[in-house]
Amino acid sequence: MARPTTTPTGKEVHFAEHEIIVSKTDTHGVITYANDVFLRVAGYAEEDVLGQPHNFIRHPDMPRCVFALLWETVKSGKEIFAYVVNLARNGDHYWVFAHVTPSFDSEGRQIGYHSNRRTMYADALPKVRELYARLRHEEQKHKEPARAVEAGRRLLASVLESQKMDYAEFVFSLSQQTQLTTA
Repeated sequence: MARPTTTPTGKEVHFAEHEIIVSKTDTHGVITYANDVFLRVAGYAEEDVLGQPHNFIRHPDMPRCVFALLWETVKSGKEIFAYVVNLARNGDHYWVFAHVTPSFDSEGRQIGYHSNRRTMYADALPKVRELYARLRHEEQKHKEPARAVEAGRRLLASVLESQKMDYAEFVFSLSQQTQLTTA
């Protein structure tokens, strides 16, 4: 399947709070597994996604610097939680609270990545949208992707420094619901 070129519709789709979107990739980010919730919400058949780079569902509103941080973190062998907006096949979008972890073989070698995604907490969404708009605005000032990512990273680092939090603390601080369950 050729990488789709989908135009965002601006329509948000939802999935049930009890559902979990699951996907697995190899170490290059190529999808090796996608569960039925992923396929239904994203609007693809399994044969459409297996073998594709996971970023083919990236929504253009998703800041590059957040994905750079995500990949840097999991490649280093650590887990990460992040808010992500993805693009469905028909152009609709869906927000997720992602937990991405590296996968290891029996000898401790990293062999891929595993992502569980739940619905976003509603109270976090306005804060995430505002931050991501600021990050995208900063990134769009630069034509070269690497410079755009670096500019976004600097702004994100500034936001984190002003909040006196690391990224994980910041992500969990955005929702009153997560504050109650992680306190």
